[in-house]
Amino acid sequence: MKLFIFAIMSMAVTMVTVSGEGKTMREVADHLQDISVTIKSEGEYSRSEGSGAMIIREVGGQKVTFVWTAAHVIDNLRSVRTVINESGQPVKVVEFEDPKIVKELVEGGRRVGEIKMDARVIKYSNADTGEDLALLMVRAKDYAKSGAAFKLTTKEKDSDNIVPIGTRLFHVGSLLGQMGANSMTTGIISQVGRTLGKVEYDQTTVTAFPGSSGGGVYLTDGRYMGMLVRGAGEGFNLIVPVRRMVRWAEKNDIMWALDASVEMPSLDEIDDIPVEDSGVSSKKRSKGDDKSLRSLPYLIKVTPIGQDRELNEELNTRPVEESLSPKLELR
Repeated sequence: MKLFIFAIMSMAVTMVTVSGEGKTMREVADHLQDISVTIKSEGEYSRSEGSGAMIIREVGGQKVTFVWTAAHVIDNLRSVRTVINESGQPVKVVEFEDPKIVKELVEGGRRVGEIKMDARVIKYSNADTGEDLALLMVRAKDYAKSGAAFKLTTKEKDSDNIVPIGTRLFHVGSLLGQMGANSMTTGIISQVGRTLGKVEYDQTTVTAFPGSSGGGVYLTDGRYMGMLVRGAGEGFNLIVPVRRMVRWAEKNDIMWALDASVEMPSLDEIDDIPVEDSGVSSKKRSKGDDKSLRSLPYLIKVTPIGQDRELNEELNTRPVEESLSPKLELR
């Protein structure tokens, strides 16, 4: 009799649903891992790793993959050069090298390989004075098989699109970089409306480490509700909530990157999108403002040891074993 009851309880746990669509926990987990990628940002003198979430849109009859990530994951790829325009005036041009998107291939719970593709930076808003958001476009067509669905407001009374405190969440990212690709953690919304440098975040307890930056945070039904960008400990992390992503997307006319029902621009129109969004006016920031933005919580991307001068100096006094560990980027 006890064995029979245990079998019934096991079936109930296995078939528990997490959404009105009847998805099991396993189905949601598989989907979130399938849409999550590692972002490799390899500049001339530095490199870092972070996370991203893919979306699929049809452009000109072709399936095109875009990736949402944090701007600070790819900021080392940014450069500015001066050119002379048709009027003979010098103008500054912002350019980005291509980040690399790495997709882990998993079958039956086991890693069987990876696919690496180059991507273009379509839109960028920096971490210090902007939104810390970036939208990438994978150069290869038909790259992803599935993409993220966002928690968007449909009811007028829910126009703030706030996820209540205590709501259970999933995070999937590349914890510690590629070595932790597709790692899934759980937590809750622990606070709403945290302000850091006059910018709004929500606070979560999902476990995160360097490399988690840019990774999606999801409701248990699999809907994307925010992007993990900062942390001050494994269980104290800040996310850019979707409501803030919506405001930025509407301002820059890229709501199609969040809402699949919005009409897609052509590839030529996407090419014409200004890549840079500084998020500030031409007025210079004071040193005090800069300091406040670089305080806790930290940006949490992975910078491999030996990639900057300060760390090279530090290596002279650190055990060899510690030099194999990734660095927590303190910015």
